[in-house]
Amino acid sequence: MAYSLKIHDPAFDTYLKNTKDYRFQFAFALAIIAIAGFYLYGEMSDEMDNPEALHIGLGIGGMFFLIGVYSAFSVKKEATWDGEVVEKEIVKKEKVTEFIVYFEDQKHKRHEIRTENDATLYDYFKIGEKVRYHGKLKTYEKYDKTVDDIIFCNACSFMHDIDEIVCRNCGCPLLK
Repeated sequence: MAYSLKIHDPAFDTYLKNTKDYRFQFAFALAIIAIAGFYLYGEMSDEMDNPEALHIGLGIGGMFFLIGVYSAFSVKKEATWDGEVVEKEIVKKEKVTEFIVYFEDQKHKRHEIRTENDATLYDYFKIGEKVRYHGKLKTYEKYDKTVDDIIFCNACSFMHDIDEIVCRNCGCPLLK
């Protein structure tokens, strides 16, 4: 029983950097598609000609790019803290069932995880369990994983059998 020291593995920093890079690449691709699409529309359509269509494409493409830049730079690291699971709640709505797990940190501030129509995380955490919130990854690690059959990757949240060592999805070590 312990929190894993594998949290300091460089694979997590690589994962975070790649995630940031993918946001830039996705935004850039959307911008290029918007510009090219409007240019082609201006060439082939009777409704709008170039350069008017191209200017609209440049405006929309620029918006996509700025949203991507904002998305990549707005991710802030949060503080890491230790706490425990203090409450669990199931809220049934018309078409959705919410499963909520509440945590309390050392400063008695409450935090929560909400999932819709999936009780996996709800069942994974038990009231009274100690947890560590890893701020750079925005995920929780249980202190005692000795009775668990599954474990979640703290980078990408992919679920694994407890015997696995490295995440099959992202390649980061599993914290156990």
